[in-house]
Amino acid sequence: MICNNLVNYTSETDIDDRYGDLDSRTDSDIPEIPPSSDRTPEILKKALSGLSSRWKNWWIRGILTLTMISLFFLIIYMGSFMLMLLVLGIQVKCFHEIITIGYRVYRSYDLPWFRTLSWYFLLCVNYFFYGETVADYFATFVQREEQLQFLIRYHRFISFALYLAGFCMFVLSLVKKHYRLQFYMFAWTHVTLLITVTQSHLVIQNLFEGMIWFLVPISSVICNDITAYLFGFFFGRTPLIKLSPKKTWEGFIGGFFSTVIFGFIAAYVLSKYQYFVCPVEYRSDVNSFVTECEPSELFQLQSYSLPPFLKALLRRETISLYPFQIHSIALSTFASLIGPFGGFFASGFKRAFKIKDFANTIPGHGGIMDRFDCQYLMATFVHVYITSFIRGPNPSKVLQQLLVLQPEQQLNIYKTLKTHLIEKGILQPTLKV
Repeated sequence: MICNNLVNYTSETDIDDRYGDLDSRTDSDIPEIPPSSDRTPEILKKALSGLSSRWKNWWIRGILTLTMISLFFLIIYMGSFMLMLLVLGIQVKCFHEIITIGYRVYRSYDLPWFRTLSWYFLLCVNYFFYGETVADYFATFVQREEQLQFLIRYHRFISFALYLAGFCMFVLSLVKKHYRLQFYMFAWTHVTLLITVTQSHLVIQNLFEGMIWFLVPISSVICNDITAYLFGFFFGRTPLIKLSPKKTWEGFIGGFFSTVIFGFIAAYVLSKYQYFVCPVEYRSDVNSFVTECEPSELFQLQSYSLPPFLKALLRRETISLYPFQIHSIALSTFASLIGPFGGFFASGFKRAFKIKDFANTIPGHGGIMDRFDCQYLMATFVHVYITSFIRGPNPSKVLQQLLVLQPEQQLNIYKTLKTHLIEKGILQPTLKV
């Protein structure tokens, strides 16, 4: 028995020694990914042909940035549903860019089912998260559709069954001599899902709290990217971090002050309009999303006493602000001080795999992930901030949940609530005849 075990152990060791080099590649062994082709429009190339590469890149980035901002404004005008589709599209593209890097790096091994399983897991995770959103925010709509009731009632079980199917397919796809490498790629897929799908789901959750919770954080990160680049381009002298040699302290500090000021002003402008401050709700009677409400105190002007040194400087005792403007300072500070670390993380990732950009989707900018690496970190912070300091009970959501209950359950809740209000003296007890 001992001899048999020894023989088996020896044979397995021989296999590991023989093929161990396939799974023990160092950073220097990682094959270089060929540089992406230049997708800059020919008309821009001709117009900027006389400039140095530094200024040519500056103009290309500037023109494309203005174009993207203009399209973003158009989508905001088109409403909440289009913003959700935009978030979903960005999520899918970011996932594609990261998975493609993994596929390019390890394609020499010809691993089976890697890309197929990666996209399958993406569909499963999206089905789970967006199904939860539908059940949470569109309960009255689901109640009217008998086909959806079964899917919603057993949503989590169906999601788990779909994931198990993918898990079993992965186990069946394991190939001798490549086990470790395949598990690397399995982990690669799941970390990519964590970065893209869960974060984009949080972005949509923030959007449902009110478009202002979506726009101010996102625009603050965009502002920080632009102003830090401009300050660094014109005044940058002191390197900030080795991961990104072009990032400078001048750009980092200039971006911080610019972003805080921008966030404060943007919060003031957006707080005036119901379209931006009201929670996004689905109205079954009109079969569409609506943003109509009585703005909360967070979006109503309040008077604040000024500190002594500001009283002397501004020659006034008080100042009128929207409370959300104070919260915007916290959001902008995070966007400019902590948000860039998402970009530094992405820079380290790209250096590890010897690539300049995630893709060449946007001329002068790289891939979609290159532009949204800081946004995902920001989305998590905003969600945590809302749940910790802002969010209270949502009567509309509670009402939607009550409407899907059985009549007997609704009556029991009505009687319990009526008794509670009578005990608190809010309602007068009915007289028995």
